[in-house]
Amino acid sequence: MAKRMLMNAFSMNCVSHIQQGLWVRDDTRQLEYNQLDPWVELAQILEKGCFDALFLADVIGVYDSYRGGPETSIIEGMQTPVNDPAMLVPAMAYATENLGFAFTSSVLQSHPFAFARQMSTLDHLTRGRVAWNIVTSYLPNAGLNFGLDGLPSHDERYDLADEYLDVVYKLWEGSWEDDAVLRDTELGIYADPAKVHPINHVGKHFNVAGPHLSEPSPQRTPLLFQAGSSTRGRSFAAKHAECMFIVDSRRSLTGAASVISDVRSQAVRNGRRPEDIQFFQGLSPVVGGTEAEAKAKEAEYLEQFSTEGALAHLSGSIGIDLSDIDLDQSLKSIDTRSMRGMVKGLIESTPDQTQTFRDLIRTRNAGQFLTGSPEQIADALQDWQKAGVDGFNLIYSVTPGTFVDFIEAVVPILQKRGLMQKEYAPGPLREKMFGYGRLPERHLAAGFRRR
Repeated sequence: MAKRMLMNAFSMNCVSHIQQGLWVRDDTRQLEYNQLDPWVELAQILEKGCFDALFLADVIGVYDSYRGGPETSIIEGMQTPVNDPAMLVPAMAYATENLGFAFTSSVLQSHPFAFARQMSTLDHLTRGRVAWNIVTSYLPNAGLNFGLDGLPSHDERYDLADEYLDVVYKLWEGSWEDDAVLRDTELGIYADPAKVHPINHVGKHFNVAGPHLSEPSPQRTPLLFQAGSSTRGRSFAAKHAECMFIVDSRRSLTGAASVISDVRSQAVRNGRRPEDIQFFQGLSPVVGGTEAEAKAKEAEYLEQFSTEGALAHLSGSIGIDLSDIDLDQSLKSIDTRSMRGMVKGLIESTPDQTQTFRDLIRTRNAGQFLTGSPEQIADALQDWQKAGVDGFNLIYSVTPGTFVDFIEAVVPILQKRGLMQKEYAPGPLREKMFGYGRLPERHLAAGFRRR
């Protein structure tokens, strides 16, 4: 029997997320990001299509590396302005019954005590349908916004994240015993104080007395996503993550398989099982009735694609100002000897060196287009699945149109092949995706439970 694919929609509470410049089109609702209607509509569309979750990205700073400031990002609406994704969840949850909601929150932006209560509240309100995408932030402006002198070093941020997770695990898993809540209307006793405990955490970064202010929610600990694929990020995922979003290997089946194998091997060394972590590949489907129709649609998107927005995005992501590169110079004539590793590798690994840097940005930084007829898209997703990918985070070009096209044309094919669910399993999000409602005993968080 074929293993079903997990399917998420990837979006952000902003004007322009990944495919820069397309917010100017008439067939997208990106300009309405400030309103609830388009988000509720999207959630209902995704649930009708039996998607597992809506995954909401976020940043807590501006992209200000390009041309030495944030002006391009602001002009382009490139993840600036951006609103809090968590605020959208209750409205969308109220309008749906089964769709999950994953949102990004950095360990820099909220104290773990306050964040733990926020997540428990959302888990209660959604009946256990929330997930947390754990990030450590990468924009220097994010650190400045929270009183730091820029960002701590890469490894320091992950050390902070490890302690942050210890605190929230203690609050979610250990502060309230399973039978602490009585709701005894005859005796007038809501909860047994002997079974509600302080956590008394004293650490390098946080001192938290507790107890947790929220009673246990359906999942207690929300489903845990993580996206870092550096050496330290993989180690962190092997300890904590249940779902990993692969972002660096999205163009290579071999690269994806390597990341998956490495993280799963580390997870086993941590006492977990390989299947305890599900891997999601980021892809941007462009679906047409025929291959020719799909390619014509892709060409139209690329015609309206904003190179400036993409350069601001890439510059901020890698911390390098790319404004000095001549966009119309062929790749083969660019002197890469003095360039930083990621940009040098991006140029030198491109098969067609007659391309210009503008061509490269348009076709590669936009997020990989997966273009074709419905059958071709379904076949390509199966190839990714055979490489070890468990699911997909689908990136929109226009919203909700990208998702509507996929649901109407590709989902029925995947369902017919037994690769995508036709109805939802019962229970909280973790139970729908993994078959169990709470984190298993072999997860690090279980060590903080009261025995």
